Amino acid sequence: MAKTRNRKKSADARLVQAGAKAAVRRLTCGRVMKSPQMVMEGASVHEVLETMINKNWDHVFIISEDGIPISRIHAVDVLKLTSRKTVNGNLAWMMATSAKQLVNLPPLQVGLSTPLLKAGALMLTHDLNQLAVVDSDGVLVGFVSHATMAMHLPRFIL
Repeated sequence: MAKTRNRKKSADARLVQAGAKAAVRRLTCGRVMKSPQMVMEGASVHEVLETMINKNWDHVFIISEDGIPISRIHAVDVLKLTSRKTVNGNLAWMMATSAKQLVNLPPLQVGLSTPLLKAGALMLTHDLNQLAVVDSDGVLVGFVSHATMAMHLPRFIL
């Protein structure tokens, strides 16, 4: 009788695991994303830094007038640039220079229906902390991050 009970428990555990695997694969970026942290493409370096400081953001997406992400700036990147003296760190320069000039690559982005696990793999592969989430027109609608992963995936693991 004890053997039958153990077999039933292990079969039940397998069913629960199979359900969790399917559920975690159905979890999409569109369901768990956070509101985008963004500024318009004409913003100066000074405006971007002020916004990041006042809103306590660690990154910001620069978007076009149509809402399409052009680039992503992380606070650490700006600090590295100014500390290495590769850019002039004075206020006049920061106010006159477009923040878009600090970056040269468009941000990596995923769609609303992209599975969260795939987004996590992309972040790990490309050593990123955040990914832009865009709609079918390419307009920025949110972002996912390591924090998003940490918030939503443990319930499927534990």
